[in-house]
Amino acid sequence: MRPAAVREAFRRWQAANPHPVTELDYQSPFQLLVAVVLSAQATDKSVNLATRGLFAAAPTPEAMITLGEADIAAHIKTIGLFRNKARNVFALSHQLLAQHAGEVPHSREALEALPGVGRKTANVVLNALWREPVMAVDTHIFRVANRMGLAPGKDVRAVEEALYTRVPKAYLVDAHHWLILHGRYTCTARSPKCAACLVRDLCACQDKTDLPAA
Repeated sequence: MRPAAVREAFRRWQAANPHPVTELDYQSPFQLLVAVVLSAQATDKSVNLATRGLFAAAPTPEAMITLGEADIAAHIKTIGLFRNKARNVFALSHQLLAQHAGEVPHSREALEALPGVGRKTANVVLNALWREPVMAVDTHIFRVANRMGLAPGKDVRAVEEALYTRVPKAYLVDAHHWLILHGRYTCTARSPKCAACLVRDLCACQDKTDLPAA
């Protein structure tokens, strides 16, 4: 995609959804962090169903430790890798209390030092809580960036770095939300809904599907 097409694509996404937010449910920075950790290889919908009971029982790091690893696992057993995720949530709750007075740190280095928190999770937290202009590249964004020709890359880090150079600065803060939503609901992995795509005339993909016959 040429720079003018990229700029126009983000202009349209912004016009259609001026204030995009994560689809994860949370009531505090701690709950957001936990929800994002749980969302690895799971849908936001399944995480929201699991955390409804978990956060009611343990809304804070202190309460999460009191709840215990086994009961955390029982609350989230409907999502993938639940035992490992329960272990991480229990451990990160301890670490937040021991090293950060129970607060979610505003630092990539400190976030990535927490159990279960990688670069993508840190980027989601930095963006959602502090509006940092970072890209949380998941499978949706990786697919969209490569398929559209927006920011091609061989791996998620390459796509992330390419997006920083390709996305106009005015759109950087909300860019990953628009791209995730586009990949989740329109530019899907199977049978992308090209006929309903807001930016189909700008997309560099040559194999558009679901288009009306000429």
